[in-house]
Amino acid sequence: MKTKVIIEGNNTDGFTAYIADEGTPYGLIGEGNTVEETKSDFLTAYQEMRELYLEEGRAFQELDFEFLYDLPSFLHSWAYALTLAGLSRITGINQGQLSHYINGTSRPARRTVEKIQNGISRFASELSDVKFA
Repeated sequence: MKTKVIIEGNNTDGFTAYIADEGTPYGLIGEGNTVEETKSDFLTAYQEMRELYLEEGRAFQELDFEFLYDLPSFLHSWAYALTLAGLSRITGINQGQLSHYINGTSRPARRTVEKIQNGISRFASELSDVKFA
């Protein structure tokens, strides 16, 4: 069963991952200081839940996770590779505003999120066409 997991920044300068689909038979959560730590903690919780179900002789619904990021989590996760200046050129969003989104001091409108996602997708598509001799 394909299940969406949301990764978002929390108020303690860390991240949280949780199952977004209501149809799942159990709930899981992961936390960490980085997106990677959070995903790892979430997957560990999944394995522990699986082991508990098996120990108790209960049927366990296997899940296939699709991780979705809120904008601050995505930007924070890729900050090592994407500078604010570069991201601004790719998306057309002011560097100062992008900084507010990363730090969580401002939440972007849905239209702005789509603009950023479209810019990054366009950039990734152009990169996929690059060939080296």
